[in-house]
Amino acid sequence: MRIYDGSPRQDFEEVLRSIGAFLDSRGMRDILMLEVSDGFVVQGLVSAGSSAGAWSDTVGTVSKETLSFVDDDIAKFMEEAVARRGRGAAGAATGVHERALRVIGRWMDEQKPRDVFLFEQDEAYVVRLHVGGQSGSHHMLAEFTKDDINELVRQGPTLRLAARAAGGATLASDPGAGVAAAVPNAPADAGPPTPPPPAGSDGSGWGGPTG
Repeated sequence: MRIYDGSPRQDFEEVLRSIGAFLDSRGMRDILMLEVSDGFVVQGLVSAGSSAGAWSDTVGTVSKETLSFVDDDIAKFMEEAVARRGRGAAGAATGVHERALRVIGRWMDEQKPRDVFLFEQDEAYVVRLHVGGQSGSHHMLAEFTKDDINELVRQGPTLRLAARAAGGATLASDPGAGVAAAVPNAPADAGPPTPPPPAGSDGSGWGGPTG
């Protein structure tokens, strides 16, 4: 995203949290999100005629909707979210996407990706990141099940306390903290996880099925 070019820290946690809150307000599900040069494109299913925020297709007609979030839109969402929390509205029920995308965004911040693609199905999320490293750039895949999300949310207060104790950084000093649950078969006390293999044999595209 352009507004984070050159920033020492990409703030996907707050960006995705803000977008997730908007998607929850639309009652959108089965989402697909793609990062582009000036923001994000999101596609998902909405139920016309149902109440806002309802994840149900029992009322109304289900249709596919495509939304574009440019940098200015995202900045506005983030400002509104901060204002709501400042008014004490943070105690309100958090929607499914806001809750999940916040902790996934925290994990993304630790990976420092160049671009992001993700999709959601039945409250589970598959993420593909384009990352760089000493061996060159490549794609990596990660899956976050509903149980993974719940575990990362549970660890959130501990990570925030550890971050403040380390000097006020938003992220924990250990880049592997809170991520083990998101990596299949990773032990709970593992250190920083080994990134999943590139999606394709040459690291340029999707590989086989993730599960």
